[in-house]
Amino acid sequence: MSECHEIAVVPVAQISAGLPLIALAGQPNMGKSTLFNLLTGLNQHVGNWTGKTVERREGIFRYNGREFCLVDLPGTYSLTANSPEEVIAREFIVRERPQVVIAVVSAAHLERSLYLVAELLSLSAPVVIALNMMDVAMQEGIRVEPEVLAAALGVPVVPMMASKAIGVRDLLRVVEGVLEGKVVSQPRVPEIRADHRQILQQIETLTAEYVPAPYPPDWVALKLFEGDPEVAKMMENVLPAQNRAALATILREHDDAFLVVASGRYEWIGRMVRAAVTQPKIGQIGLTERLDRWAAHPVWGLFILAAMLGLVFWVTFTLAAPVQDWMDAQLIVPFAEWVGSLLQNAPLWVQGMVVDGAIGGVGSVLTFLPILVVFFAAFALLEDVGYMARAAYVMDNLMHLMGLHGKSFLPLFLGFGCNVPAIMGTRVIDSWPARLLTILIAPLVPCTARMVVVAFMAPVFFGAHALWVSWGLVLMTLVTLVLGGMLLNQVLFKGQRSAFIMEMPLYHIPNARTIGLLVWQRSIAFVKKAGTAILAMSLLVWVLSYLPEGDLNTSFLARFGQFIEPVGRWMGFDWRLTVALITSFPAKENAVATLGVLFGNAPEAGLAEALAASFSTASALSFLVVTMFFIPCMATVAVIRQETSSWRWAGLSVLLYLVLSMAAGVVTYHLAVWFGWG
Repeated sequence: MSECHEIAVVPVAQISAGLPLIALAGQPNMGKSTLFNLLTGLNQHVGNWTGKTVERREGIFRYNGREFCLVDLPGTYSLTANSPEEVIAREFIVRERPQVVIAVVSAAHLERSLYLVAELLSLSAPVVIALNMMDVAMQEGIRVEPEVLAAALGVPVVPMMASKAIGVRDLLRVVEGVLEGKVVSQPRVPEIRADHRQILQQIETLTAEYVPAPYPPDWVALKLFEGDPEVAKMMENVLPAQNRAALATILREHDDAFLVVASGRYEWIGRMVRAAVTQPKIGQIGLTERLDRWAAHPVWGLFILAAMLGLVFWVTFTLAAPVQDWMDAQLIVPFAEWVGSLLQNAPLWVQGMVVDGAIGGVGSVLTFLPILVVFFAAFALLEDVGYMARAAYVMDNLMHLMGLHGKSFLPLFLGFGCNVPAIMGTRVIDSWPARLLTILIAPLVPCTARMVVVAFMAPVFFGAHALWVSWGLVLMTLVTLVLGGMLLNQVLFKGQRSAFIMEMPLYHIPNARTIGLLVWQRSIAFVKKAGTAILAMSLLVWVLSYLPEGDLNTSFLARFGQFIEPVGRWMGFDWRLTVALITSFPAKENAVATLGVLFGNAPEAGLAEALAASFSTASALSFLVVTMFFIPCMATVAVIRQETSSWRWAGLSVLLYLVLSMAAGVVTYHLAVWFGWG
């Protein structure tokens, strides 16, 4: 049985494997993550499933003085081996044998939600249905009767509204009743058509004796009948030759069996819905449809999306910039002065390494935490309310210009947080050419690390116009993304196009707890990065700027910077800006940390004032443009190699962005000088 972990504000502690194990299953956009966060809070561990890059979340919660281990299975539409998520979900249920599986379904999308339930009921674990989003269903004019649905399914059904924490205690009471044997289920599983049941029985007769534990023989037979490749591969290794040949003959004669199985499930779903659901009156228009007339409009939707992005950046600068200034003036600078006074009798190199290297580098980056918190919260809010699916929909036409579709916008959108999950998120794209193209253009999406540099330098050089400069830089990269995607599609994939199928969730009230936990997790990840990778790079930069004689102008770093300075001069950089750009390869925030170290000899002026006095507006604008286009960070290059299984594509990505960033920097600098900003 899986172990659980507590993290965050409490010490990490391994929890006894003797805790009751509960699995949380559901399709995407059913509120599963909201329920998981509501139950576990900060007592959760986020990692990856063994051997997979699919996220694994597990945690503990307490009810009636008793602890439970909760595992959040990946969101999946079925349990057929079409994706890693589906295999992980079913293998966990079969092998780990959770005492209860909570199936989270949407009352507003019950017909679609029940397909996964139809498969879960075929497994041996007891199932409890969490009928979520009752408020959203009522808002759309849909009425679901939980008692009738429970009687039709033969398993407990608990109505709830996870976003408002309504019905959660009722759910836990039922789960506890199942664990104690007080609530007994008699699930009514779907059946295939009568004319194929005998064939299914033949398959089970051939295989039942050889099915490895702990797989249920009837479930294995059903999966073989519908052509599941993973189960077929498993049984091929254990069946005798005679049985294997007989099975192959049966499956060959019924190669359309998956349609028979699916139709049986849909007939079963239809009966459940007819029994328990009252649909809205004909002509009644729900809130989602009314909002989508604007948000999903092919023209107005684009303006709304642009306005949303602009609003996010406006809110970020308006709310977070004053906090950033306060942190720098009231926390970082006084702390550096206090540490400096403590080390006044220490050797100069120790003072410099601690004050200028560690505090000057990491402190400069940590002041961006307020900006990132607001940025993370704004995008988490848009995602949780259901708007981002509309953004993907309205972007479909632009995506088609690149031979992609709106589904590619979803992983690209993740790039606003970090390019690494954006590239990993391309697994939702079925077509390999479309997936590869999305991987190649994903680094053009301005991640928060790049926005850290923009958020710091734009106000320094552009003052009240910083918002418009930042917005312009973002729009510039997005336009380049479209144009670059069109060019790459024509050159590499000869203009291929992909079809677009995507789910549009209903709008619903966002859950503050879910958003808060997401912001907390991402902020903690940023602080950890500042305390590890950025600290290491800051110290390395300081050491190189100090050795061999303690003079910055004759240091190893200065010599290296002066060696490559002629290239930087094309873009308006001196050796310090050039070095800062190069050190951004391990992490983009290192550019600011490096400048903090290099200008650490003038702390009384502050880094912002020192930069403003040292560089022209043209050089600053060129640096920001180059930063937006510069080669992906080290982690992004590594994940490109991982997802494409080729260093060739990773190398091509580095080369493309190196050439693009230098060309953009040269053009930007000379145009800015021509306009008199030099």
